[in-house]
This record gives sequence, structure tokens and C-alpha cells, in this order.
Amino acid sequence: MANRPRTASARNEEDMMVNARRKLGQASDPVEKLRLLCLSRGVAGIMGMGKVFRRMDDDGSHSLNKEEFSKGIRETGLKLNEEDTDKLFSAFDKDGGGSVNYDEFLVAIRPKMNDARKKLVDMAFDKLDKTDDGVVTLEDLKGVYSVINHPKYQSGEMTEEDILNGVLKKFENSTTTDGKVTKDEFYDYYSAISASIDHDAYFDLMMRNAWGIK
Repeated sequence: MANRPRTASARNEEDMMVNARRKLGQASDPVEKLRLLCLSRGVAGIMGMGKVFRRMDDDGSHSLNKEEFSKGIRETGLKLNEEDTDKLFSAFDKDGGGSVNYDEFLVAIRPKMNDARKKLVDMAFDKLDKTDDGVVTLEDLKGVYSVINHPKYQSGEMTEEDILNGVLKKFENSTTTDGKVTKDEFYDYYSAISASIDHDAYFDLMMRNAWGIK
């Protein structure tokens, strides 16, 4: 059986993973090292990091102590030695109080997007979040994301709900799927996608086509 042709986005992601692995050998800054480790796993790397740290915040304080932080790094499966983990923690424990604001940490780990790309991500999320509650659900997607041209919808293999649930799962780590996508999760996903796309014009076209942004 012949291999299926790879899409442009799959090729871009593969190139990004290869480049990240190559740069990893030269990286000395612990934040950059962790970012490259995430990117070497593709889009799922950044998303997985976000999921693990947000899930650990049991008391809703948005902060983690050193033990929790180290556990979070280990849970992602990313190989970071104790010295680099300590350096990372110290870099984000700015006041020396023994805790790290994980929101600030995750924003720093994300690959940087320029303002034009951020604006497109914001426009897409705002369009999807019909109820304006900061979370995108299946109900939000209905009427915004058209499945009419989807081949599996046309063939009767999948219902509208099947396809829309598939769209939501794209933004979620496979270990924790709750059918809700927050703006942070949306940003985690698109920051990694953005890192795999060199040209702003291509990113712009992709976002507008995907979400019908005028």
C-alpha cells in the first residue's frame, strides 16, 4: 500500500521538529532548551506542557512550588536534568518566594508570535467563542465551523457532531479531553503551528481559510 502524501502542514511540522532537535545541542539557556524540547515533539509538545501545568493547579492559585514544578517537568516526559530544572525555577521565581506563576512560565515557553499573527489568533478565537465566556465548546462551533464540504460528512461516514468534536480535540492533549478549549489552549496550539511556518502570508492565509476570517 502506497504511503499517503503528506500535507504541507505535516511537512512544516516535521521540519520544525528536526530544526528544534538540531538547535537543542547548542542551547544553554534553560528556557530556550525547554522550548526546543517541546518543539522537537511537534505541536503536541507545547500543548502537553500547558495541560500538565494547568492540571496541577488544584487550589486555583496559578502558582506552583519547587516540588510541584519539578514534578510537572517530569510528567511532561521531557528530559531536563535537575540543574536545568533548578535554573528554570529560579528564573521564574523572581521574588525568591519559593513559587512560580505558571501562567508566566507557559507564556515564556511558547514560541514567540509577532503582533500580526497574534491578532489573527485572537480574531479566530473571538469568532468561535460565540457566548463570549472565554471557552469554546461544541455549541460554539455549530454555525461557525461549516462541515458541509467535509468529505466524510458528504459520504455519511461522520455526523456534524463527530467532525466538530474532532476539531475540538485538535486543541486538547490526548490525556485530558473535556470538550472545552480555553484561549490559553488555543494559543498553545497556534504558537507551535506558527513556529513551523516561516512566512506571515502563509500563516495569514491558513488562519483565514480555516476559520473564515474576513
